[in-house]
Amino acid sequence: MTATDPLPAKPVPLVTADTRAFWDACAEGVLTFQRCPACGHAQFPPRPFCVRCRADGPVTERSAGLGTVHSHTIVHRAPTPAFKGDVPYILALVDFDEGFRLMANLRDCPLADARIDLRVRVLFEPMAGGGALPQVRPLE
Repeated sequence: MTATDPLPAKPVPLVTADTRAFWDACAEGVLTFQRCPACGHAQFPPRPFCVRCRADGPVTERSAGLGTVHSHTIVHRAPTPAFKGDVPYILALVDFDEGFRLMANLRDCPLADARIDLRVRVLFEPMAGGGALPQVRPLE
């Protein structure tokens, strides 16, 4: 690979029977999660059972898309050549108000402003080949 070669395409998520509804919702600009009707536990990623009580059939719910940064890191070294143009970037664990946690890139935020307890809102970035990837940006 030379300096003039185009960057390879970023990988896309593997869509399975358990995650298809989530990715379809993301493509429509909607963030979803699951809630167990038996114990009330909110969970992500989607699964066919509750990870807390093991009950079958968690129900998909729509998130308001608001949350708080639980933790974050600044990535200075691209994990693959496809991400070379993005570094440095902020990778955050976000606790959404409904009670589930999601890892996402923190966009539109200067590196020095990234912090624990930062309030964020979901946004969706188009992916190569269709669909959208949930990311977050500061509420301010």
